[in-house]
Amino acid sequence: MITFFICLIALVAAYFLYGAFIDRLVGIDPKAEVPSQRLYDGVDYVPLPRWRIFLIQLLNIAGTGPIFGASSVPATALWHSSGSRWAASSSALCTTTFRA
Repeated sequence: MITFFICLIALVAAYFLYGAFIDRLVGIDPKAEVPSQRLYDGVDYVPLPRWRIFLIQLLNIAGTGPIFGASSVPATALWHSSGSRWAASSSALCTTTFRA
């Protein structure tokens, strides 16, 4: 559990440090108009509230989970089974080779 919290703290710290780095590198102008305001047409370019943008991004990520998760199951099963065979054969080899 401690590893989870360490990784979570590292992820949050990297988020803010990387954001500051990109801000310095690119030079974001806070006064510039966003495309949804500059190119507003009522169909494609429409300003949205912050919570709705977050929800759309969350659903895009969650929607790809079942697709990529299901396709990774055979690869995971293959690596798990080959790793188990390797561990079993190496432990059997060690016990038969180094008898006291």
